[in-house]
Amino acid sequence: MDKINIEKVDSVKLYKIRKMLEELSQKSGRGTELISVYIPKGKQLHEIISTLQQEQGTADNIKSDLTRSHVVDSLGKVVQRLKLLKKTPERGLVMFCGALPPEGGGPLGSEVVKVWEIDPPKDLKQYLYRCDDHFHVDILKDMLKDDNLIGFLAIDAKDAGWGLLHGDKIEVLSQTGSGCCRKT
Repeated sequence: MDKINIEKVDSVKLYKIRKMLEELSQKSGRGTELISVYIPKGKQLHEIISTLQQEQGTADNIKSDLTRSHVVDSLGKVVQRLKLLKKTPERGLVMFCGALPPEGGGPLGSEVVKVWEIDPPKDLKQYLYRCDDHFHVDILKDMLKDDNLIGFLAIDAKDAGWGLLHGDKIEVLSQTGSGCCRKT
């Protein structure tokens, strides 16, 4: 199980989360075998556990034997992990779980169920449970975006430009020139 705790948000921990999210966004499953669960701060764990157990019962109706087995196993692992916690972490909790082929590939049916657990860098405010063919990492990616937005205007003797500064990236919105030579 991979787990990242962010007690104090620093660049190294944010880098590790970004790296993990990149890795998770590359993974894909067959059918709806990959589970994403976002648990907001303050949400009661027993409610989440009962919802996931109910989903486990519903998963018994999946026609494909392999998909049914993977979904039930994944939900079981998430429920097991949540039962170990006494309460929801301070900022919330994000869990990803799914049956993925072993490193280097392997025959169909040799998939391994893996769990990833992430403490979000900011307070998580929304609940999300999804069973899909990919992990839903967009909410966490949005949390990692820099909140600082700076507008700027640069003026030269004959040119002007304006744009936005997002963290360390510059987005040029427009450039214009006066058409006059410098000494006019």
